[in-house]
Amino acid sequence: MTGIAHSGLRGRPLSDGPAPFTTLVELTFQKQKIEHWIRFGSTSYEQIHDRHRRIVGFAPDSIFAFVRWAAGLHGTIISRIDIVRAIGRGEPFQTLPFVRPGGEILLKLESWLKVERVLQAIDAIERLDIEPEAVSPDYWRHVHNRLTAGTAPRAYSRDQHRAFLLRRRIEP
Repeated sequence: MTGIAHSGLRGRPLSDGPAPFTTLVELTFQKQKIEHWIRFGSTSYEQIHDRHRRIVGFAPDSIFAFVRWAAGLHGTIISRIDIVRAIGRGEPFQTLPFVRPGGEILLKLESWLKVERVLQAIDAIERLDIEPEAVSPDYWRHVHNRLTAGTAPRAYSRDQHRAFLLRRRIEP
């Protein structure tokens, strides 16, 4: 589902609340039942509800990976990863469960085999001493498309990252 960020929002934060236009993600942890966690991304806000639930926020244009896992009586019932770019004021967005208002979805995969492949790609990027949230959004789309098609994604390289950073400098 797609929407537009509510234009009635004003640029004033609530007392002790998140900055305006922060993308909020609800995280849950109940051992061996449900786990919603952030694999990477720099948070700009955190609110702890209790020992099982908290909300984290991401500034506009930041990229984060949101992992959801749940189990039932007979094992895993959902295993999913979403890599999302937090939106700014007035930008179009897609909605996601537990993410308010939503974001630009760069990668959206489910099933443990695909989630594991994405986690391996993230680990490989970190071994290059590159923060995964600094990687080109096009690379995450590439990983999504390749894994959806059942093929292996190409590895991210330092040269590819350098080219992305240079391109970002000259684009408006």
